[in-house]
Amino acid sequence: MPRKFFFHKYLPDREAVRATWLGRTFGTWLRHPSLWHLSRRSVPGAVAIGLFCGLVPGPLQMLSALLFCLLWKKNLPISLALTLYTNPFTIVPLYLLAYWIGTLLLGMEHVAPKLAELSWHMNWQAIAGLGKPLAVGVPALALTLAVTGYLVATLAWRCYVIARWKNR
Repeated sequence: MPRKFFFHKYLPDREAVRATWLGRTFGTWLRHPSLWHLSRRSVPGAVAIGLFCGLVPGPLQMLSALLFCLLWKKNLPISLALTLYTNPFTIVPLYLLAYWIGTLLLGMEHVAPKLAELSWHMNWQAIAGLGKPLAVGVPALALTLAVTGYLVATLAWRCYVIARWKNR
């Protein structure tokens, strides 16, 4: 089968995924074609899911992305890969941004959190100490990233299709 897209060579083969424990566990759910094909409907949705689930706490990021992709039939590899934008280098700035957004949405005075609480070894007590602004800001930031990612992916797909038509 000829591969039309550049990224196809980086996507895993369906049968290789089905052979893993995850593939055996979810069996028939992983057989839907939209989970594996790059289409104008599955890619922007996968981008939105991946960006939203990237801010889900801890090890639940990829599991939540998997469940949303199965529920809404969006591209699974893209969604799982995009959850990786949160890492030890980006999580602190993202949570500071979420805290700032939370203070804006709640109409609170912006007080910078203690940087000692936001070390690279962030713990749940430090996060809980930031309170309501963070609890409101993280979902707001996740939703903003998801909507922006969806719109950008849709626009990029449209530009790609227009460029292909012009080349014909």
